[in-house]
Amino acid sequence: MSRIIYISVIFGLLLLPFTALAQQGQDFAQYRAGNQELTLSGSGASDKDFDTTNLSFDVGYGYFIDQSWEGLIRQTLNVTDQPGENAYNATTRIGIDYNFNMQNWRPFLGATVGYIYGDGVEESFIAGPEGGVKAFLSENTFVIAAIGYDFIFDDADEADDAFDDGVFNYRLGLGYRW
Repeated sequence: MSRIIYISVIFGLLLLPFTALAQQGQDFAQYRAGNQELTLSGSGASDKDFDTTNLSFDVGYGYFIDQSWEGLIRQTLNVTDQPGENAYNATTRIGIDYNFNMQNWRPFLGATVGYIYGDGVEESFIAGPEGGVKAFLSENTFVIAAIGYDFIFDDADEADDAFDDGVFNYRLGLGYRW
């Protein structure tokens, strides 16, 4: 639990420089039915000698059904580079998010379901809740920070049991709305 708090605090600190831009008095964040958005996120980690490196890249597309509900599709690519061996895996998801209207801050809650596949993973279904915030920097550009809880299962009968064995995922990136 302390790890979750620690990572949440780090995300919060990373967003601090953007709060001044997001609170300029203009309400940039008004969504309308038919709005679309593209998000790009990434992360990485290496050991102290840079012998083992993990990289993750995430691209998402969202379509607003009305001013709050957003249907989405997201593709994630994970790359692990180890001495003598590389591994690649990916996740493709669809989902729905509810975006709360708080002017230039848009917190959201939702759920996704998808499929994980590639090297070093057992190909299976993945699902779970997610939440986060979009901090608008201009009329069309925003910073996104999100956290999700994913559980892996092979069929619907296993979904209830698999929920307890899930993992957290984190995203920090940029988005563009049109």
